[in-house]
Amino acid sequence: MFFDNAYGLLRVVVLSVAAYSALVVILRISGARTLSKMNAFDLIVTVALGSTLATTILSSDIALVEAIVAFTMLVGLQFVVTWLSVRSKLIVKLVKSEPTLLVYQGQYLHQPMRTARVVEATIQQVLRMNGIATLDAVEAVVLETDGSFSVIQKRDGPVTVLNDLVPESHV
Repeated sequence: MFFDNAYGLLRVVVLSVAAYSALVVILRISGARTLSKMNAFDLIVTVALGSTLATTILSSDIALVEAIVAFTMLVGLQFVVTWLSVRSKLIVKLVKSEPTLLVYQGQYLHQPMRTARVVEATIQQVLRMNGIATLDAVEAVVLETDGSFSVIQKRDGPVTVLNDLVPESHV
């Protein structure tokens, strides 16, 4: 079946916007760790397109035109969000997570760790994987926006890559 009615197309457009928005909100709420190494919007488009394809193939209730509209909507929404993110700091703030400072100057930052759902054992594992034997040797551990960890060892002189992450109580 190639086309049922205009209502079905409108339903797909409305559901695409609603589902995409809901998935973005859910991923933002769930935090950076949920995304592992995948960019949030790559994950959304990949999963949504795969799911839409499977549903289209397996369900006789979905017309081909509806699936094409859904694909177009998902890719179009992805483009719009990316386009707006490049042009608006507000949009970037709404759709992208921020890096989280978890260790600073050899001290665990427990509140950010709780918020990010990261325990000391995880940070210790990251340190071991980076060949670091002691927390005292660490300037910072950062949970990046893609879910990976960055470890910065202590050095002489300022560490400027942390300027936007250092808590005000440490400035």
